[in-house]
Amino acid sequence: MNDVVFTRTDPRLGEFAVRHVDPAADVDLLHRWLTHPKSAFWLMNEATRDDVARQFTDVAATPGHDALLGTHDGTPAFVMERYDPAGSELADAYRVLPGDVGMHFLVAPTTTPLRGFTLGVLRTVMELLLSDPDNQRVVVEPDVRNTSVHRLNSTVGFEVVGTVSLPGKTALLSTCTRAQYQATVPAEHDQEASR
Repeated sequence: MNDVVFTRTDPRLGEFAVRHVDPAADVDLLHRWLTHPKSAFWLMNEATRDDVARQFTDVAATPGHDALLGTHDGTPAFVMERYDPAGSELADAYRVLPGDVGMHFLVAPTTTPLRGFTLGVLRTVMELLLSDPDNQRVVVEPDVRNTSVHRLNSTVGFEVVGTVSLPGKTALLSTCTRAQYQATVPAEHDQEASR
């Protein structure tokens, strides 16, 4: 389960690698991240260790849904979920198209942020998702109050579709096609990505 499924070398930040979450082995790390005040938009600030383990066990058991742990130069640095919007709470909120893939991501809270790091993580997430030729459009639904992630999403090509009501939040539904993402990739994009 801990085999690397994707790597990306960022010319400025270094090596990113992604593997599937192991709910039992990763629970302490994920619990620490998800209950941190900076992770409030994940709605798990009051979660117990068992709640977190159950959440990620449920994700692993849900068809079309998985959770992945990302490392930066070998150190755990972010978690992401990818899911089939047609099998999610979004199915009733917008018209799901063939090739749509849903995504959430969380960068590990830190007291020593690295400039451009969150963008590097998001580019890694987008390239992982778009490395699958079946994925043609990425769908996100962050909380409307999460303005920093809205700006970041815009940087990599997301366009706002509108607001939708979801359990626990009012979300800003946004989408990004493969072409929209590629148009934001710097010309010096000599990053190597592999599955």
